[in-house]
Amino acid sequence: MSNTMKVDVLIAGGGPCGLMLAIELGRRGIRCLLVDAKPSTAFNPQANATQARTMEHFRRLGFAHEIRSMGLPPDHPTDIAYLTRFAGTELARLRLPTAAAAPQAIKNMSGSWSAAELPHRVSQKYVEVCLHRHAQQQASVEMRYGWQLSAFQDTGDGIEASVQSVTGDDRLNVQAAYLVGADGARSFVRHELGIAWGGATGFKRKFMGGKMLAVYLKAPEFYARNLNDRAWMYVVVNPELRAFIMSVDGVSEFAFHIQMADDAATEALTETDARRLFAKAFGQPIDIEILSMATWMAGHALVAESFQQGRVFLGGDAAHLFTPTGGLGYNTAVEDAVNLSWKLASVLKGQAPAALLDSYALERHPLAVRNTGYARQFADSIGLFEAAPELEDASPQGDAARATASDYLNGHVRREFNIPGVTFGGRYDGSPIIVADGTSAPPDAANSYTPCATPGGRPPHAWLADGRSLFDSFHSEWTLLALGDQAPDTSHFTQAAQTLGIDLKVVHHAQPEILALYEAPLALIRPDQIVAWRGHDDRQAQAVLAQALGYKKALSNH
Repeated sequence: MSNTMKVDVLIAGGGPCGLMLAIELGRRGIRCLLVDAKPSTAFNPQANATQARTMEHFRRLGFAHEIRSMGLPPDHPTDIAYLTRFAGTELARLRLPTAAAAPQAIKNMSGSWSAAELPHRVSQKYVEVCLHRHAQQQASVEMRYGWQLSAFQDTGDGIEASVQSVTGDDRLNVQAAYLVGADGARSFVRHELGIAWGGATGFKRKFMGGKMLAVYLKAPEFYARNLNDRAWMYVVVNPELRAFIMSVDGVSEFAFHIQMADDAATEALTETDARRLFAKAFGQPIDIEILSMATWMAGHALVAESFQQGRVFLGGDAAHLFTPTGGLGYNTAVEDAVNLSWKLASVLKGQAPAALLDSYALERHPLAVRNTGYARQFADSIGLFEAAPELEDASPQGDAARATASDYLNGHVRREFNIPGVTFGGRYDGSPIIVADGTSAPPDAANSYTPCATPGGRPPHAWLADGRSLFDSFHSEWTLLALGDQAPDTSHFTQAAQTLGIDLKVVHHAQPEILALYEAPLALIRPDQIVAWRGHDDRQAQAVLAQALGYKKALSNH
């Protein structure tokens, strides 16, 4: 038997980016092999915030409700609280809906939060289990955990690669059309390509800058011995230490992170040290069971200088490294996969030229720079805040220090965690496959978002009369929205789609408020739910679709 496997796409890395790629490509019948050196999906909690846009993508794929049922119990608060110690005095809090309340709450929200989904607080370890299950259901996808990419070569016509089991006992040659390196911060793929990091790193702050100790632990008495209202995330701010903890299961499992002053000494910390530090952060002795511990470096805002070299692409942490303020790293990784997957499938199926793939880096690199920049702003906002020496004193000076801290932190928590602009406002302006119409989107701002159908961004959202989200009516591939009770003819788009061999569906909505939202009766929505074009008639349909598929560099549409 030949020890060679032929696939369309070889995916190195089984984190959120790799798994989303496998799902998206598998749904389109693209043959994939995914390899990951870990024995299975993540054991440690890792990322903990699934932003609303990511939840909309999970909804598009049909499993947002599964994700929302994971992690915390449905009635567990998802608040973020700032305290002098975990069981100390509360300084600030942002109250947020529970998982049970979120689906109804979003239906009553508008403006910046006009969306199909609210964010969800869930550890990445649970998200990966769900993504893995859905990737496994794709007939054209094979996943091998405990295997890793050991060598690859881009021949110009394809990829020749070797993968092997981590034990070294088994080896397989792989021939693929494309390779995606979604293999994390220490990416083998990026290293082999010689692609350098751009951006900045090494930020030193009181918090979220320098070595952090991460402890995944069980603390069965945490809630019983904490008189403060329950929260999902607790942040300790005092002159002695800075730390945060997130509830993993809403019962006894937590992810605890503490800022260390001395980077070198952090590596030598023992479990005894971790117990001592946790008790100090909690504010009193408390028993814990340590499940795992590791160190990590906060203070990154790094973006790979290139996301593509020939037939090889980078995504996720292999392409960008964040300080985790705002929870943007994992969500940016998911969007990388969503953007790249439909383009790879279109080229592999002969529906688009290889030039379409050039738009991946053109669209995603600026977004990675934008998002790492926002994460850095949030890290500065909390990390550069100085806790007054008398913050915990039972004195008038202590009262004054707590009032000052409370005022600042109540502002900060909204700056970092109420971020519809970051979540929904990412845009691909200037992309060669976006058909610009001469209009401009509102300014990019972290904490506010103005829905707009200017091509290049997320389509404006609305709830339909039957209770569905407008997004639920979109086709899984290309959608042409025909809006208003006198929508123009769409036959040229239907004919052009047939000529180009793409799967396009015309979706009619007569509601005048949706027409008003889009400010044009026709809007072309890409498979990744981005507005590619909008207009008032279908006369340029062939040229519009050609440009959106990468056949043309520019199209006049004024």
